Amino acid sequence: MKRSLILLVANTLLTLSVYANLADRIPIPPNSPIRLFYIQRNTNPNTVVYDANILPNKSLNAKHPVHTYWLRYEDKGQKQELSTIQRTLAYGLYTDPIHGEANAYEGYFLAYRKRKFVVKLDPKGAPIALFPINGKLQILERVFINLDDNGLMPNIHYIELFGRDQNTGKDVYERFKP
Repeated sequence: MKRSLILLVANTLLTLSVYANLADRIPIPPNSPIRLFYIQRNTNPNTVVYDANILPNKSLNAKHPVHTYWLRYEDKGQKQELSTIQRTLAYGLYTDPIHGEANAYEGYFLAYRKRKFVVKLDPKGAPIALFPINGKLQILERVFINLDDNGLMPNIHYIELFGRDQNTGKDVYERFKP
């Protein structure tokens, strides 16, 4: 009995230590009024950021409503544009205006086209990205991808989506294997 309890406590402490180290390793990007969401991975602390591309007249840029870039935390935390390959194969987005709705765009990730999202301005004029979380369009805030990138193509173990219900403001979460 004592040995089982000691093993349970040791395992719990080890698990907490792993999560604490992961949290220390992956900084949270600074808040921004134009931030839509960001993607982090277990392989390194670099973060892909998706910001709304807002024009001076407070509308979304029709040609490029979303600006995607790296925060290179593994280096000095500097901002860096995506490479052409990253933009066209991995982290880039396709967006198209939603007919009949001003400042609203439907789109998908070029690397994962199964779930479409909407980028628009909320009633207060703040940009949001609505993404299917648990089968319902929710405000997406962050994505965590657990993967093994030792081969030619990364093997994704699972994806976690974190957001808020657009009506209640309550936190929502989904974990799935693509």
